[in-house]
Amino acid sequence: MTAELTRTGSPGQEFAAAVFAAFGEDVTVSLPCALPATFPFAANRPRYTVRHLLKTREVTEPTGYLREEHRGSDTSGASYGATPEARFSTSISTAAITTLTASLSVPRGITANEQTLANVVDHRLIVRLCTVENDALLNGTEDGVIPGIRTLAGSRQAKPSTDLGRVITQTAALVEETGGSCDGVIGHPRLYWELVRNGLLGRLAEAGVRVSRTRMLPPDELILADFRAAFTLLDTLDSTMEIRRGAGADGQDLLIASVRIGLAVHLPQHVLLGTISW
Repeated sequence: MTAELTRTGSPGQEFAAAVFAAFGEDVTVSLPCALPATFPFAANRPRYTVRHLLKTREVTEPTGYLREEHRGSDTSGASYGATPEARFSTSISTAAITTLTASLSVPRGITANEQTLANVVDHRLIVRLCTVENDALLNGTEDGVIPGIRTLAGSRQAKPSTDLGRVITQTAALVEETGGSCDGVIGHPRLYWELVRNGLLGRLAEAGVRVSRTRMLPPDELILADFRAAFTLLDTLDSTMEIRRGAGADGQDLLIASVRIGLAVHLPQHVLLGTISW
């Protein structure tokens, strides 16, 4: 059974209703939303995913965009003619769309109860899709459609340091040498909680810098950037959820969630990769 649903309840509630209307069949449901943006806990706790650092544009197909390439020195002078951006070259690039997928095997007792199934989808399946999306945006996709912020051609490398505060402040300043404004940091949870311990997290928030924590990069790496200027997340508002009866581990039912997105890279030189020696 295949259904297209409009948003009236949560994704899990809509999906569970479609499943129970299908009388034990496999079900595929299309939803006009980006499932990673619907994770319910994100509404009341400040844990930012990578998508939260990016500006978003709704699209329906591959999209052309302006890309600016860096030439020459990374250091800015005291006049416009001496700035790096005075020498940027421009071109038109195209961002394609790819599908990201996460799955979860669940016992038949879960899929036999409509409210339980809805809760599992909203709170357990969608969070897996959020992790898959973080991985894709940071490390790229196997099909090469999303290049990966962490391995981006044209990004810059900061000097390693043992001083976390210094590596963040100096790297943030380097972001701005090419005309950006450092508005975000991506780091491992170990880095995030060290920022909490030493009080830097609050000071970064005062400066308008969001910190996203994810296990999808090593504990000794961090990424600072003008994320909103450097990138556009292309969001098709096209997601799918499925149930495949008996197709999961040990004959369990398999739940599958997918979302279609792309990434436009406008200014890779606004991205700085830092390394901290713990």
